[in-house]
Amino acid sequence: MARTDHSFPAGSGSPAAAPAALRGRGAVTNVRHRFQRDDRVQVDDGWSGSGLPADFVDSVPESFADSFPDTFPDPDGSRDSASAHSPDAALAHASPARTRAGATVIPIVPDTRLAPPAPKTTVTAEEARKMLSRNDSPDIPFDVAVNPYRGCEHGCVYCYARPTHSYLGMSPGLDFETRLVAKANAVDALRAELARPGYKPSPINIGSATDAYQPIERDWRLTRGMLELMLETRHPVTIVTKNALVGRDLDLLAALAEQNLVVVYISITTLDAGMARTLEPRAAAPWRRLEAVRSLTDAGVPVGVLVAPVIPFINDESMEHILQESKAAGAHYASYTVLRLPWEVKTLFEDWLNAHYPDRAQRVLHRIEDLRNGRRNDPNFGSRMRGTGIWADLLRQRFAVATRKLGLNRHRLALDCDRFQPPVASGATPSLFSAGSLAGQGAAAMVAAAPSASAPVAVPAAAAAAATPSPSSTAFLSPVGAQASSGVPLSDGLPAVSSGYGRGARQLRALAAGQLSLFD
Repeated sequence: MARTDHSFPAGSGSPAAAPAALRGRGAVTNVRHRFQRDDRVQVDDGWSGSGLPADFVDSVPESFADSFPDTFPDPDGSRDSASAHSPDAALAHASPARTRAGATVIPIVPDTRLAPPAPKTTVTAEEARKMLSRNDSPDIPFDVAVNPYRGCEHGCVYCYARPTHSYLGMSPGLDFETRLVAKANAVDALRAELARPGYKPSPINIGSATDAYQPIERDWRLTRGMLELMLETRHPVTIVTKNALVGRDLDLLAALAEQNLVVVYISITTLDAGMARTLEPRAAAPWRRLEAVRSLTDAGVPVGVLVAPVIPFINDESMEHILQESKAAGAHYASYTVLRLPWEVKTLFEDWLNAHYPDRAQRVLHRIEDLRNGRRNDPNFGSRMRGTGIWADLLRQRFAVATRKLGLNRHRLALDCDRFQPPVASGATPSLFSAGSLAGQGAAAMVAAAPSASAPVAVPAAAAAAATPSPSSTAFLSPVGAQASSGVPLSDGLPAVSSGYGRGARQLRALAAGQLSLFD
């Protein structure tokens, strides 16, 4: 381990000069991002003593001069203690105050009014060109991910995804948690990518960067739409979240779990509600996350817990307690990561420390440097997730002992990728040559599904009986009296063909004879 020089303080400023914390927000300010060309510095020019903007104007109370008799004397002596507070007196003295010399002055006094409210959350819709993002990182257990939102309202001050907001020209600070972007066409874009020829299924992680179950998901429901697509195509999926809103989609998750297509990881950083309120202000409370673990487990959904991130002298002592409570709630898997501070997150986290834990800020930063070979952040594969050195080895040993005693991680779950069925792209119709959607279905299922889009169609009993496939063959039949889109009636009761090759040949012959079109 490289030796860390502690001769200089780790912090860049005094805790006393740190920005004040904002209620319900993780970041305390909007930091300058790395692509920003100009610097903006707030300067107090004396017009306000409370940090209010210069254009914040409010009317001066009518009794303003009465409150400061020494500064604004009554030149004609007409104001007395009995009449100073009457309505007539207030109107009489509404003119600008004058000094003894008779010159007009503008009253400037310390402003005791409250500061403007904290910034509100805004959501902007965008059209995404694609949804799947791939990575070849050796220390991430998935290589494909989707994120329906940019930015995250949870406001976790340690979030490693904050620097991605710089690509949008916005700050990784307050902008990341207040100026959000929703990919309105997320489901359709993902469907188009899954329907591409040659696509090979691999477990897709939902929420690798920003949380897919952040509060705005209650209204946008993009994550639920993607889960419906995963169930439709039988595609394996993994979910990482720290919001109990995941329980809303329990019906879809249970159906996916029955086919071994899903695993959910709940991130629990601390069990201290007070600490969680400042560390991740708009995420679900710790006890709500444990309830989500319990409800998912009861529904048969495999659940894991992430103790992430581990922050020295902040929540590192809670690792065993979190694992114990998670196991009691039904979790089967567990993992952990050490705090990462890429790019602008270093400044944000230091400001957060000085605002909430000024007594231990320097100690925390020094220990992070010990874990990162003397630096605040280590981007190298293999060491960036769990650190290096004696303190990292101690965390590994604690985690290994706790999981072994609790019976976590005894077996590894492998999701099933062989059930995948390519979806039908938006606006397209199913192809007759796609064996995935027709090979396991008889004509009875196709006839039963057709009337749902239009008026009910009467099918003769003989045709219904003929449409029932035999146990030894897969039928490909057409209803009697139906017509192709070319207008040519289909022959009565095409015989069932037992093999896929014969079925394809029959389709080609019917197509060549004009009895069948690609749109039927």
